[in-house]
Amino acid sequence: MWFLRKAFAAAALAAVAAGVVSAQTQTSGTASSIPVDQIIHRFAQAESNNRDARKFYTFTQDYLVQTVGMGGNISGVFHRTSDIVLDDRGNRFEKITYFPASTLDGLQITNEDLQDLAGVQPFALTLEDLPKYQIDYVGKEKIDELSCYVFNVKPKKMVSGQRYFQGKIWVDDQDLQVVKAAGQAVPQVEKQAFPHFETYRENIDGKYWFPTYTYADDMLDFKNAPSVHMKMVIRFTNYRKFSTDIKIAGGEAADDKDTSGGDAKKPKSPPPPNKF
Repeated sequence: MWFLRKAFAAAALAAVAAGVVSAQTQTSGTASSIPVDQIIHRFAQAESNNRDARKFYTFTQDYLVQTVGMGGNISGVFHRTSDIVLDDRGNRFEKITYFPASTLDGLQITNEDLQDLAGVQPFALTLEDLPKYQIDYVGKEKIDELSCYVFNVKPKKMVSGQRYFQGKIWVDDQDLQVVKAAGQAVPQVEKQAFPHFETYRENIDGKYWFPTYTYADDMLDFKNAPSVHMKMVIRFTNYRKFSTDIKIAGGEAADDKDTSGGDAKKPKSPPPPNKF
């Protein structure tokens, strides 16, 4: 997702890959007959598989950020639409299809925003990232037709230059896949402010759960500048497999036959909220 900073210069855009740090994960509570630590390990492994598989899918990204003025009127817009594609060697690149000049009122897209977009928002809790977090079981909750385990998540400590997720996740109790995340990227950065967001997943090709919708509607409070009301929607659409021989974590091919066809049972996805 994109995070915002009080500024009046043009937006600086750059691709930033999220790093991983080793530490030790803490857990507590009892979710069901399955031990909590096993549930966490299994959804984290699924997160790693989803992240690795998504590297070999093409898709469309649509980013819409709006600043909101007096009376709820839109005072500025940042809108960028891109096709994320791969070349013949499997190298990923962004093909921008729509990107008018930003008119955001006092907000700038920063490198931290792009770092969060690449790591925290899509797949914050991969197996490699687990040691960085304290994860506490909260209880069970229904999202549409899905019965989910709910966990609170926060970083144990923050290392300079690293980005982390802090908030809550919902894990489908059948497939043990993360289907929703709600929270904020941390830590805060001087002269920047970061909105609370919700990210929803959908089942892709009957086996992966990829992010398809991120939403934020928040008041950003700056230390030395007026607060700014912003709204944001990020949509990921048109997921398509790229190659036939690329392997991912767990040994599965990134483009195995679509298991959603025939008699395969495709899990239902939680619907995103109906917001602009």
